[in-house]
Amino acid sequence: MTDGTEAAAQAVETAAEAAGNWARAGRHAGVAGLAIGVVAAGAAAGVAIERLTVGRGMRRRARLALDAAGPYGTLRGTPGAAIAEDGTELYYEVDEVVDGPAGKRTKGGRTAVNGTAGGRAGKEVRAAQDARSGLHKRLTAALGRRSPAPTVVFSHGYCLSQDSWHFQRAALRGALRTVHWDQRSHGRSARGHGQVDGTEPVTIDLLGRDLKAVLDAAVPEGPIVLVGHSMGGMTVMALADQFPEYVAERVVGVALIGTSAGRLSEVGFGLPSMGSKAFHWLAPGVLKALGRQSEIVERGRRATADLFAGLIKRYSFGSDDVDPAIARFGERLIEATPIDVVAEFFPAFAVHDKTEALVAYDAVPALVLAGEEDLITPAEHSRTIAEVLPDAELVCVPGAGHLVMLERPELVNDHLVALVERAGAAARRSRTARA
Repeated sequence: MTDGTEAAAQAVETAAEAAGNWARAGRHAGVAGLAIGVVAAGAAAGVAIERLTVGRGMRRRARLALDAAGPYGTLRGTPGAAIAEDGTELYYEVDEVVDGPAGKRTKGGRTAVNGTAGGRAGKEVRAAQDARSGLHKRLTAALGRRSPAPTVVFSHGYCLSQDSWHFQRAALRGALRTVHWDQRSHGRSARGHGQVDGTEPVTIDLLGRDLKAVLDAAVPEGPIVLVGHSMGGMTVMALADQFPEYVAERVVGVALIGTSAGRLSEVGFGLPSMGSKAFHWLAPGVLKALGRQSEIVERGRRATADLFAGLIKRYSFGSDDVDPAIARFGERLIEATPIDVVAEFFPAFAVHDKTEALVAYDAVPALVLAGEEDLITPAEHSRTIAEVLPDAELVCVPGAGHLVMLERPELVNDHLVALVERAGAAARRSRTARA
């Protein structure tokens, strides 16, 4: 048998395996699940063309090489845990302020730019050190040494984890106190107790109360700048909705990145009109059914890894030339979210509406940032938020997608530092007015 014939046979075999796994999941999930199984199987057969020339082992080695190519998601800080109202343990890490040049070891752990290297890698390391040093100087000049600097608290999005803020964490490390936490059932946080025992569904309000528990544990005093991406931005809105007095007293700045205040049931996801309507109609029930057969579905996800890599890239990034290592990092973050967790959280978005709650942030400096090519929380939703917060800085990034903080990290970092600078200036004006 020739190499080409062997590759073709392997491709067909893998596509058939994918079809079988998804079809078995579909039979357990009902007609709608079976429909998804057919689509997934067909797509798996479609990627068989690529597999004629790229074998399974080579693809696996390529993924491993990409995983090793960058230190993405490796930054660690001082760990802590907050306990949610239903007893769920919410994991967080703190990076403390550290004096000294960029690239030195910090209290919270190693930085992203330690060490030296030659050639292109060395230039990239030195460029990262220079950029980080410049951000640190800006923050020192803006905040001064007399007044308490704010703690910046990062809330991540759906199917992600705190590691999705890798580049922002690396840039601010040592210059500001930062807190990074994993939403319930995501990352290193525990599975939501109320969801496991079936006593409480996931709601955006519940996530807002989770954030309050983290703030009480990790930032018991001092000013706070809140940063939220996608579902994390909704969490920040839910905090304001339920704890407006706390927000007025403690929050001095807010960044809402790639998020929405409502109307998510109208999002088309780049699909034709009929396809979008069918998705919104079928998805909640299908995901719920598939979530009950998580073991079978997870096997299907593994078998169709190439297919889902393409889908993840399409819905995560706006440009085709995104760094393959970064694309793979985003893929890993999403792959790590079990299908039953995906199913538990999905219905909460259809009823999410926090437009009125946004007024709680009208009195503080705000950043509203989105990728123009975002198919999940379209930039138009950020423009709507900016209309409610007329003093907010609105930034819509051409060519960027939903994971804009990974796709355009330098731009996002620059605007976050500018937000902290504005928050510091506003705090100084407030102190002068009171004096």
